[in-house]
Amino acid sequence: MGELKVFGLSVERGRWLYVALGALINMCLGAVYAFSVFRRPLEEMWGIGATHSGLPFMVFLGVFSVGMVVAGRGLDRWGPKKTGLVGGVLVGAGWLLAGLSPSIGVLTLLYGVLAGAGVGVLYGCPIAVSAKWFPDKKGLAVGLTVMGFGLSALVMAPLLELSIRALGPLATFSVFGGGFLALLVLLSLPMRVPPAGWSAPGREAGAGREMGAPVDLETAAMLRSSAFYGLWGSFTVGCLAGLMAIGIAAPYGQEVARLAPGTAAVAVSVFALFNAAGRPLFGWLTDLLTPKKTAVLSFSSIIVASTVLAMWGEGNPTVYFVGFSLLWLNLGGWLAIAPTATATFFGTKYYGSNYGLVYTGYGLGAILGMVLSGLLRDLTGSYVLVFPPVIGMAVGGLLLALFLLNPVTGEPRAIVPRRSSRGASGARRKGKR
Repeated sequence: MGELKVFGLSVERGRWLYVALGALINMCLGAVYAFSVFRRPLEEMWGIGATHSGLPFMVFLGVFSVGMVVAGRGLDRWGPKKTGLVGGVLVGAGWLLAGLSPSIGVLTLLYGVLAGAGVGVLYGCPIAVSAKWFPDKKGLAVGLTVMGFGLSALVMAPLLELSIRALGPLATFSVFGGGFLALLVLLSLPMRVPPAGWSAPGREAGAGREMGAPVDLETAAMLRSSAFYGLWGSFTVGCLAGLMAIGIAAPYGQEVARLAPGTAAVAVSVFALFNAAGRPLFGWLTDLLTPKKTAVLSFSSIIVASTVLAMWGEGNPTVYFVGFSLLWLNLGGWLAIAPTATATFFGTKYYGSNYGLVYTGYGLGAILGMVLSGLLRDLTGSYVLVFPPVIGMAVGGLLLALFLLNPVTGEPRAIVPRRSSRGASGARRKGKR
């Protein structure tokens, strides 16, 4: 058998193209984070309030999270190419048809449900491909792949705003929908996983033992491991703590740090760069330090940043910039730690199903974080008092990581899929005969 080639290149060089393709796919999918540019034009066009104009975005995120769970099995069964094509068509069609919406309700169905489901189907594909092609550098590869999602709003928001001014909001949905449809289909076509039995070139023999045994657990077996609950709980708390703080970045800047509105808006754009940079940074750290140590580092920095903002943030722009930069960096970091740890602890064979379930932690964290930050502001009258609960949750997340975020090698035998025990029983009966 000849040497394996990837895009006509050696494996070591060619596999990085999958990371680039994945980052471009995520750049398209992450356009949802620029939805805020549509809200005022939609409110003016249909005479609706802020609550109604935010419905498509809220439904989109909810369907996205649920879609990850549903699509996970499809990814494992059909592979990234077919799954990616289905997701790309749904995303493009959702955006494209949203341009025909006569009301906010129809827009919520077409954009929020259809396009949201498409992102849920497609999001896991490039992550799974990167994790499988980079068993030696999972964290770095996955972090670079999802960095596109974090950077998307910076690129897409000004483009969408220009289009809305020239064409109107509905036509903009259709124009970008056509572009996303073509791009996502084209970018999904080359997606594939390594052949069975392939191993990374130059991989060190002892690497797997430090990070966890190279097992492939089915979802039912994963659910019987304490490692899953340590990962899911840490991921949920990390996202909840980060999103509680991140959701108030602009108003905190104006009300507490006493910045001008324009300066606070620029600051949020800078924070978005930290959010994007946190993905490859914490992915690399997960490779270097193991998931547990990286999680402890993340929660420790969240505690420090939140403490500083709570105690010395009043009228202090420097504390504001440093503290929120750290919080945004860590939220991006958890979107690399979680998928990397999933592959490290539970293997890559059933990655789609497994990470789809782990990702529900993000959905729960996002909802609770947004609700709690607004509720605490209304009850206390100050954004400063949002941070003591953030500190408490980060301490809880740190303890979860310390006690439960362990490799599956230390788990009880119950994590082994039941069909293995049945096969063993059958072998024993056959031996007796």
